[in-house]
Amino acid sequence: MELVRTKRKNRIRRVTVGSVLIYIFMIFLSVVILLPLLNLVAKSLCAPAKVPGMTGYQIFPAEFSLVHYRVILSTGAIWTALKNSLIITLGGTLLSVVLTCSSAYALTRPGLPGKKILMFFFLAMMVLSAPILQWYIVMKDYKLLNTYPSMIIYGCVSVYNMILLMRFFEDTPAAILEAARIDGAGDWTLLFRIFIPLNKVPIITVMLFYIVPKWNEYFASGVFLTKPDMRVLQCYLREFVVNSNSSELDTDLYAMFRDLNMTSLQNATIVISIIPLLCLYPTILKYFTSGVLAGGVKE
Repeated sequence: MELVRTKRKNRIRRVTVGSVLIYIFMIFLSVVILLPLLNLVAKSLCAPAKVPGMTGYQIFPAEFSLVHYRVILSTGAIWTALKNSLIITLGGTLLSVVLTCSSAYALTRPGLPGKKILMFFFLAMMVLSAPILQWYIVMKDYKLLNTYPSMIIYGCVSVYNMILLMRFFEDTPAAILEAARIDGAGDWTLLFRIFIPLNKVPIITVMLFYIVPKWNEYFASGVFLTKPDMRVLQCYLREFVVNSNSSELDTDLYAMFRDLNMTSLQNATIVISIIPLLCLYPTILKYFTSGVLAGGVKE
């Protein structure tokens, strides 16, 4: 009993004024971040006639309706843009992870000739990134404009992510590597059979670092992909949400629902665009947090 009372007293003592203020601030910050998002979702799910009466603080629709999503999802343009974004994100992430793991493995091997020169070059490239004009000239010369490879190749390796993986690759037990070498394992076998399986958490973390920018890429896609059938989701959002270009909607559907609220249509489009990332985050967020924290700990 005494031990239980002591633990309770210790818990009470840990609650300080500073910790209470931090909790209050975090709750306030969460409300500030979530309220606009929930209000956006509520308006997209609200009946058109009830939307004008909703305030910016309501998080529930005044009258539930899926009519805005019916119109948006019946438009072929958004499905084309969604397909293009998925292909570019998946293809670009796969290429980026493979190249980043390969370069991190090579730069952590002892006896690599010119290792210091290579690291200096990579660090310089991290600070002095190439402007978009040079990328455009390269894509044009190789006839990659208006193709998926142009966006898949663009920014495919991040030096920061490579250095993050190098930190973990260096901690791989030498005894395992020596045993694999004795069994005749080559560099590719070591990479794909030992280094990658033993470093799943940091690799998933790096994967998240690549997925989000690829999915949200807007400026480069607007430069490299100019054909309407190659437009990605972010460019579609700009035309429909920012510029309020209703020509993106199918004419028959727009005439059928002419009383729709344009703001709610735009909100529904934004919700559709963030659903893939919202589904992805809960799955790998735990790996993201543990991977970043572990990268800063040196035993």
